[in-house]
Amino acid sequence: MLKRLSKIVLWTLLLGYVGIGVALYFFQEKLLYHPTPAISTPYPKMVLHQKGADVVVHILNPNQPNAILYFGGNAESMAKSAAYIAKQFPHFTCYLMDYRGFGESTGVPSQQALESDALALYDVIAPKHHSVSIGGRSLGTGIASYVASHREVRKLALITPYESIASVAQERYPLYPAKLLLKDSYNTLAEVPHIKAPRFIVIAQNDTIIPRWHTQRLIEAFPKGQLKIAIIENRGHIDISDDARYYKIMQDFIGRG
Repeated sequence: MLKRLSKIVLWTLLLGYVGIGVALYFFQEKLLYHPTPAISTPYPKMVLHQKGADVVVHILNPNQPNAILYFGGNAESMAKSAAYIAKQFPHFTCYLMDYRGFGESTGVPSQQALESDALALYDVIAPKHHSVSIGGRSLGTGIASYVASHREVRKLALITPYESIASVAQERYPLYPAKLLLKDSYNTLAEVPHIKAPRFIVIAQNDTIIPRWHTQRLIEAFPKGQLKIAIIENRGHIDISDDARYYKIMQDFIGRG
């Protein structure tokens, strides 16, 4: 009787483990990407007609000599961020891309698609400006790093970055082989050797979504002396941009155009 009960328990645990693993695999996109709704803004837009999607880009402060490309987090609305970013960087033309499925953009988000869209956006806007700087936040730091490793960039700012999404997922789900299950790994470490632009990493002291050691592994991969680091105290992953210090240090790094 005890032996039979042990088998039942074992099989129940095994089926539960497999079931959760299957759910994580098939619903991983919903865990990683959280599309935001379309919101009207007064800013002009451009549309990139990409394979499988029409990607909308918000244009702030048009016709400035230098540009900033900004890639947001996995649940960040570019329309909601637009007014504040435009105010903080008035001497730069800022381009905010709605990821596929986010805002007014069509299509389905994936690492390959978003990286392709980001390169396409750079290639369209770069000839219009003297220089292009790039900023990325959370999920967007992987995309920003990818562009900076493949194109000429004046400066690169990474806010609450990670060394790879696979590593973050492995910590969150330690019983499962995240590297085998994940379709989109966003391996920022792999891009580091190819990034030539001056780099700036901004850390939220109380970040629990991207724990500090993931950012530290990325920091250690950059050559010493070629990276600036700032820590925003008493702020977390979500509310870091609510702090006046955040935009001040970003302005100091990016410059005045």
